[in-house]
Amino acid sequence: MGEKPILVLGATGSTGRRVAALLGERGYPVRAASRRGRVRFDWADPSTWEGAVDGAGAMYLMAPDGVPIAPEFVELAVRRGVRRIVLLSSRAIEEMGDERLLAAERTVKGCGVDWTVLRCDWFDQNFDEGFLVESVRAGRIVLPLDGVRQAFVDADDIAAVAVAALTGDGHAGRVYEVTGPEALSFGEAAEVIGRVVGYPVRYDSDPEAFVRDQVAAGLPREGAEAAVGAFEALVAMGDGVPGDDVLRVTGRAPKPFSDYAVRAAPAWA
Repeated sequence: MGEKPILVLGATGSTGRRVAALLGERGYPVRAASRRGRVRFDWADPSTWEGAVDGAGAMYLMAPDGVPIAPEFVELAVRRGVRRIVLLSSRAIEEMGDERLLAAERTVKGCGVDWTVLRCDWFDQNFDEGFLVESVRAGRIVLPLDGVRQAFVDADDIAAVAVAALTGDGHAGRVYEVTGPEALSFGEAAEVIGRVVGYPVRYDSDPEAFVRDQVAAGLPREGAEAAVGAFEALVAMGDGVPGDDVLRVTGRAPKPFSDYAVRAAPAWA
């Protein structure tokens, strides 16, 4: 990529800020973009797009949950000189019917430059930086996933794979399954967190309880019920299976969930 900067979208988020930091530590020029950062980028404001991509040679591409990745933006980035794109995607998007991410993958794969897709399992950081932090503090996590295990992955490991794909050779045209080293149910994850924080964290998989909580939080009932359908698709798939892509790409094993919980404990105090 030479001296051209690497554009990192979502640079204040869980993965983006880690990607930007790791690139900087390794001496790469970084253009860290976000809605409120020095380099402003907003999916809802196309006037911010050109300034973000102009002159960049590679890009870490992501959008917040529910926000589609606009093909027009990817086309603009390629026209302005981006020659390598790493897309943050998710596991099981076909089974869950996640058209937003399916469309994003199609856009990137057809954009005409080197691409890599990161299909990540549930982030560890959902529990301390994301939508579950208040649930952990309250001692009750409600998700309709029964006892099905997920291969929870640390955002540090996602960032390490992303940086390798952004800066190294041999990653073009690859879809990486980015997972942690073990599969845990949400109940087991709650037990791990409870031992660390010193108070019980209960897991409730009842779909009606989930819908009630989501509606009480302001989500329309139809949206909450649609989410239950997506979770049912995950349950039908069965347990997640840890893979070895983190080890193969980065040269080190992914971080265990128990280590993450110890580091994250101050967020739940």
